[in-house]
Amino acid sequence: MKTGEGDTKMSRCSVDARNSRVTSRNLNVIELARRRKRGRMKYRQLGSTGIEVSLLGFGMWPIGGTQHAGDYGNVDDDAAVAAIHRALDLGVTLFDTAPAYGNGRAESILGTALGTRRRDSVVVTKCAVHWDYAKEQWVTTSNREAILASAEQSLQRLRTDYIDVLLIHVPDPEGSPAGSMAAFRELVDSGKVRAVGVSNFTTEQLDEYRQHGSIQVQQSGYNMLDRRTETKMVPYVSANDIGFMTYGSLCHGLFSGTWNSKTSFAAGDWRSKGDVFGLPLFLGENLAKNIEMANRLKEFAESRSHTLPQLAIAWVAMHDFVGTCLAGMITPAEVEDNVTGVDWSLTPAELQEIDRILAGAAGTEGADHYVVK
Repeated sequence: MKTGEGDTKMSRCSVDARNSRVTSRNLNVIELARRRKRGRMKYRQLGSTGIEVSLLGFGMWPIGGTQHAGDYGNVDDDAAVAAIHRALDLGVTLFDTAPAYGNGRAESILGTALGTRRRDSVVVTKCAVHWDYAKEQWVTTSNREAILASAEQSLQRLRTDYIDVLLIHVPDPEGSPAGSMAAFRELVDSGKVRAVGVSNFTTEQLDEYRQHGSIQVQQSGYNMLDRRTETKMVPYVSANDIGFMTYGSLCHGLFSGTWNSKTSFAAGDWRSKGDVFGLPLFLGENLAKNIEMANRLKEFAESRSHTLPQLAIAWVAMHDFVGTCLAGMITPAEVEDNVTGVDWSLTPAELQEIDRILAGAAGTEGADHYVVK
């Protein structure tokens, strides 16, 4: 199948499914207008999906906690639910989760928290990564059967009958693009999924998958210290009207404003290895240098009556190619602080000063694309 044929077929399926099942699921217009008037949130269209999303997205990875390996540590469920409720109150509509976040725990918490407010939200989840109990490790499987099974499990955990956006979490070296896209078509045709996409793919991998259907969303890491996507990915998604979700706005905690010279990571925390998706930002002496640099950014932000997280979010959000910028949040206070970031318009003089401070960062050279291990 040629790319154009696949795009047309997937687009037609998306429209049919949307017309038949999604009308009643649109955000409550009156409620959304009320939240917008009260809050500071901004909204953008997510590529060609027809879905409007909050510029700040709620990243659910930290809320998943560490169930096996590769997560962020323990999180209080009640605080997490309260954070989700506060985000909804302040106009955040997009929630990004995955089965791999706490081995389903993040999805379950989100499903519980949304409850009757499900229609006021845009839920993004993923597939193709699961915990293999026999091997005691995370494995990637993106064949047709695995994607269909994963989607059904996510629907149950999320306590919903549809997923707004379903992404392949990471590239599967042994996967079949044709099989993956066939599964996507089935899910869209059935109305269980509104839009589909991928996460952590390269432009070459996107080309390969788009030969078999439409990829409507790409999710990549992007923040003040990691601008690798600017070279190839940003021009690619812009040229092909692919919605662009960015994660890691706070550089995985570095820009939280809470790290200091005593900061360390537990053994089960993925950051303890020092590698940040192909960049040694937290490795050895780089961690101390980057914390020092982050503290200078913190002073800069505070001199303008803002916080470091607000600065980090404002920097990502100012780029027009960003559909939504994700930030991990686990408490209502973090939500309240982060929401203000999208309302800060950085001036040319401020950007120049930020670049001067960022010149002191370490470990910014590495793989030319995101490497997910």
